[in-house]
Amino acid sequence: MTRPVPVSYLVNILRDSRARTLELIHGLDTAQLMGPRLDIVNPLLWEIGHLAWFHEVFILRGRYGRAPLRADADSLYDSMKVAHDTRWDLPLPPLAETLAYMERVQEALIARLEGPVASEEDSYLYQLTAFHEDMHTEAFAWTRQTFAHPTPAFATARPGPPADAEAGALAGDAAVAGGTFFLGSRPDDPFVFDNEKWAHPVELAPFGISRAPVTNTEFAAFVGDGGYRRRELWDEEGWRWRERAGAGHPVYWRRAAGGGWEVRLFDRVRPLPPHQPVVHVNWHEASAYCRWAKRRLPTEAEWEAAAAAEPAGGGRALGPGKRRFPWGEAVPGPRHANLDGRWLGCVDVAAHPEGDSPWGARQMIGNVWEWTASNFLPYPGFAPDVYRDYSAPWFGSRKVLRGGAWITRGRMIGNMYRNFFTPERRDIFAGFRTCAP
Repeated sequence: MTRPVPVSYLVNILRDSRARTLELIHGLDTAQLMGPRLDIVNPLLWEIGHLAWFHEVFILRGRYGRAPLRADADSLYDSMKVAHDTRWDLPLPPLAETLAYMERVQEALIARLEGPVASEEDSYLYQLTAFHEDMHTEAFAWTRQTFAHPTPAFATARPGPPADAEAGALAGDAAVAGGTFFLGSRPDDPFVFDNEKWAHPVELAPFGISRAPVTNTEFAAFVGDGGYRRRELWDEEGWRWRERAGAGHPVYWRRAAGGGWEVRLFDRVRPLPPHQPVVHVNWHEASAYCRWAKRRLPTEAEWEAAAAAEPAGGGRALGPGKRRFPWGEAVPGPRHANLDGRWLGCVDVAAHPEGDSPWGARQMIGNVWEWTASNFLPYPGFAPDVYRDYSAPWFGSRKVLRGGAWITRGRMIGNMYRNFFTPERRDIFAGFRTCAP
């Protein structure tokens, strides 16, 4: 299941994830809480009610057998039974009533916890539901970005960027040895999602992976060289997407009056930061760039090895050891990675050298999610956990991303975490790094 954890930790993450939810809906009016009907977003008013329902179903009702706190909750908020396109048409309760439902659920959750250390089952379920809320708060940030809503304010945000926020570019490749690598999580890891189970051997040839994600300057060179117009750089599916979307540059870029590029983050437009990672590009755009640069996307096994494998023989081989984070076992902090929305945006790709992996790859955790070449598929022997619809319905239809973004919560991310989206998605805070061919 998972390691037993202190009750105080579970209470803290429940309250902290809820605080972030409230920060991300703060200041939005009724129309904004519903928003236009788009495939890539949910009505925020529906989504926050879904969070309360999820906590209630998996803990209060599923674990403890309590009756529903709302008789209509399943008909409103069950994400696998309520079709996405119908969520704007539901008789959703107003915001104040929805927030009251959330509060009642959370109070009941906390009241169930007793003693200094939670049971193994509660340790798993409470973390699962808190992390589920963390995933949704990241989606709230995508929604605010999609509709150019005001920049959110986080109580835990730092007053300014880190000292090395403008550290510049980071050129070159990290050379990773070949050999047998155990891809996935192990039973003794602190918390494991079902799609990470279990570590299994894969054979890797030696490879070179860029020390940093592709920057805005590097991607602008691709755009400037006609990358979006050159058919030979795109596969069939990617070219069809490009034609449908009419894409000629990353979605939030625009030409500045005096030349060059500007980019929008939430409701603010600024000059394109040259050494920050390109962000809001999809898998098709990343793949076309790789063909142009005569590079390739890493497989997820290569990505995980570059982040987690311990070198042996002076770096000439993959050792048996494996790190939870690129820098070791210490939980992510501001020295290691750009996470938790603490600086409300990306930093330069050369920032956070203390977060380097054993092979010299930087920012493999935080700043931007990174597309990989791999399809999202189950590991050998996969079996769904209690949240049966977390992974299984999506196998084979999505691409794997790794590493987390600046908005991702540090408590749920690590080297083995697998994110997954369809290849046309540009709303997520995703970029990529490349491998030598």
